[in-house]
Order: sequence, then C-alpha cells, then structure tokens
Amino acid sequence: MNLELRHLRVVCAIAETGSVTKAASALGLAQPALTAQLQRIERTLGGPLFERDRRGARPTALGELVLARARVLLPAMKGLQDEAARLAGAAEVPRWYRFGGVNSPILGRLVHRLAAEQPTAQITTYASWSVDELAQLVSGGRLDFALTGVCGDAVPSAEFGLRWREVAVDPVLVLLPETHPLAGRDEVRLVDLRREQWVAAPGDGCFGDCFAAACARAGFTPRKVYETDVRGCVDLVDAGEAVALCQATFRPVAGLVTRRLAGIPLRWRLMLGWHPDSSAARSAEMVLATAKQAYSDSLTPHPGYLAWLLRNPGFGIRQPSGV
Repeated sequence: MNLELRHLRVVCAIAETGSVTKAASALGLAQPALTAQLQRIERTLGGPLFERDRRGARPTALGELVLARARVLLPAMKGLQDEAARLAGAAEVPRWYRFGGVNSPILGRLVHRLAAEQPTAQITTYASWSVDELAQLVSGGRLDFALTGVCGDAVPSAEFGLRWREVAVDPVLVLLPETHPLAGRDEVRLVDLRREQWVAAPGDGCFGDCFAAACARAGFTPRKVYETDVRGCVDLVDAGEAVALCQATFRPVAGLVTRRLAGIPLRWRLMLGWHPDSSAARSAEMVLATAKQAYSDSLTPHPGYLAWLLRNPGFGIRQPSGV
C-alpha cells in the first residue's frame, strides 16, 4: 500500500482524540473500519504507531515521527489547495478597470479593446481636467489608472507616488476652418497665426505656459484665449472665431482641418499612470500594451499623419521608457 494524505489524517485524528473510537466518530467511519485502516498503515510504515489500552491510544516513537511529518505536510497541502482555489476563482471573477482621463484621445478605444478581450471585465471611466485630481484618486485607490498628457519632456508630478509610462508622443497640431487662408498648406508657421484668437480646453498642466513660451520664441504674444470644453472649441473654430491647438489624432470634423506646425514647437506625450503598490500594478504592463494598441487604432482615420510617423521615428510609439 502506498501512504496517502488521507492516511496521515487518520493518524492525526487518533492522536488528537486519544482514541480510535473517538477518531472514527470524528471522521464519520465505523470503528472496525478505522482499526483495519490503522493496521494497514502500520504495516506499510513497519511498526505500531500507537500504544492502545483501556485509557486510549498514545503515540509510539514511530508514531511521533509520523505525526511530526504529518503536521507539516497536511497544512502545506491545505494551503496549496486554498491558493489554487483562489487563483482558479480569480480567473472567473470579472476584473475591474477604473480609468481616469484628461481629454484623452485613446480612452474610448482602450475601453473597447479591453471589453472585447475580457468580456466579463467591469470597466468604469472618470473625466477630469485636473491631472492632480486624477493622480490623487489613483493614489487613494479610487481609480486604477490615469491617462493624461504632458508637454515635451515634462513628467507629471511625483507628489502622489504614481509610476508613469509613455504611451506615445505626437507633435501638437493646429485646428483651422477649411476656409482659412492657411488651410491649404501642409505646415503652418506659428508666427503666421499671430493675429489669430485662440481657444483651448481647461487643465492644470503646463500646456498653457508651454504655448505662451512657444509664441514668445516665435516673436509674438497670443491674442485672446478662450477656454471651454472640446465641443465648444470645435464650435468656435468652425465659426471662424478662433483657431485651436489639438492632438494629432483629433477625430476629423467636417469643415475643419488639422495642420502641422512648422518646426514642431510643441510636443504632447500621452502618459499612463498607476500606483506601484496597488493591485492594478499587476496588470499595468498589459494595460500599457493595450493603450499603445488603442493609440495605433486612433491613427487609422489619419493616413497622412501615419505616413509622416513612418518618416519620423522619434514620434508615435517609441521604445519603452520609465519616468
């Protein structure tokens, strides 16, 4: 007979109850059946495991050795079974992804990809114009990931302890009515827009300062700058009241065109952030890879820009870099 874990449980039950009769009752077995099983175990191990008399059953030296090993093996096996059950159960429980975004151009496509790849996942989104608010929510465990952008080589604040990774980097473009005198050009010099009024979405990042610095380098100070939501920006540009800076993957709108700024005076880095000590950190690399796929999806409506990226490998999705 080969010794099995169930045999060790029998030995432990007899030792714990001090009686074969009581052990049989605890294990739900008939006393003669348990006695016969104990005898088979003893034959396998080569000697008696208990001294039995009217006072009960007491372990022999061999019995003490077997008990010492059983008290290590049985909890270890129980722990293995519990851990395996938790892992198997976790595979069946829907995952939860809580995203926060600051005017992110890929959030919709990222959610679409995750939902398609993990149909049971629970996905929620939260919008804010404040990078600090999103970082604080991630740090506090109320969000899992933040999608935001920064100018040039800047990085989001390290105040909240988040880990940030780059998804992609794009030149900042200008959004014009297709009737604008400069709309027929492939590139527009920033200085040629010095007489324009501007419109921008709100935010607490450095973009406003970076834009002002770029205008100063071009030799002018921007005129009035409206601040409104994205739809308001589109309406103001469409009305010919202002021009706007926009991301390269801005969805095409009838009557409007996007044009690159000559010399690329402004760059926009799309970033994904998470807290390294959170449970979300375990899936961060997968989410980052999915975000990059979502960015690639966003290029489909922009074949001209995609061709430009192929000629300019310093933009788009670059080699992984930690920040």
